[in-house]
Amino acid sequence: MKRWKHRPEGSTWGDWGEDDQLGRLNLITPKKVLEGIDEVKAGRSFCLSLPLDFPGGNVLNARRLPPVLSPTGDENGWRFNFLTNTVNPLFQDVACDDRVILTLQYSTQWDTLAHVGGLFDADGDGTPEPLYYNGYKAGSDVVGPQVDAGRDGCGHLSYAHKLGVENMATKAIQGRAVMVDLEKHYGRDHKYVSYDDFKRVLEADKVVVEPGDMLLLYTGFSDEIMKMNKKVDPERVHAMCCVLDGRDKQLLQWISDSQISALIADNYGVEAVPARPGPAGEHPMLPLHNHCLFKLGLNLGEIWWLKDLALWLREQGRSRFLLTAPPLRLPGAVGSPATPVATV
Repeated sequence: MKRWKHRPEGSTWGDWGEDDQLGRLNLITPKKVLEGIDEVKAGRSFCLSLPLDFPGGNVLNARRLPPVLSPTGDENGWRFNFLTNTVNPLFQDVACDDRVILTLQYSTQWDTLAHVGGLFDADGDGTPEPLYYNGYKAGSDVVGPQVDAGRDGCGHLSYAHKLGVENMATKAIQGRAVMVDLEKHYGRDHKYVSYDDFKRVLEADKVVVEPGDMLLLYTGFSDEIMKMNKKVDPERVHAMCCVLDGRDKQLLQWISDSQISALIADNYGVEAVPARPGPAGEHPMLPLHNHCLFKLGLNLGEIWWLKDLALWLREQGRSRFLLTAPPLRLPGAVGSPATPVATV
């Protein structure tokens, strides 16, 4: 049975089949991978992730907490600087083994297509229902907290049966990427970047974005986060650097028309969070998230570390490079840390 009769205006639902879970990642074809490889001229690689314990605290998002790293252990003791001769006197090893409690979207991250959906009347019965990209349904395809009988009723589970991060991981996410250097032109004051602002930067730097490219935005936000050294200033953090204006319909249309395969920034949210006040009547809280994740199937990357790469590209007069950026292959997760690598 088809999940939907109607799709949101301007969406890509069904463009890659009724059961598609990749969205715009389908545009990363073997040709795009080869185009990315062709951009490797200097043989240099750049790490594009923050340390996973940054930004520090939970000022950026009260629900997202820093990782908790601890050793594993058993009745023989903690497995950290563990002397194996305590188990068997013939053994002469020293061992460490650890684990982590991790908020998956705390630091450098990918948003999956199950991260943000929308209310939409896809079956034409007159009642909007909670859905995600390609009509996958909240409650059945993306399941909220449930009592887990397998844990004696004590645990609660949520699980993306569809659109989980494992789809991105098996795609592998490698291809040509393009940097847009907003910091170079607009500095680090807080600015809502409109379509006209964005287009001005593309033209000034002669940046060409083609279908299938992954698009990265350098704003300087993560540079400022690193300077705060885990003591995030709650007033400054939401009032610095460039953010895309998700209420700008021309900008959203450019994202649609460009056919980029991923949209990535070094800031929190890519767009302004919170967004500018919306129009009268019902509207998305995060319009760019709604447009990209829900309608287009376009994954978002947030809080990436772009300074080193952006400055090198600026010095070289380049904007393109090979990007390799798979997430964790964690079935059912709706977001994931990333340790992306740019090769130039």
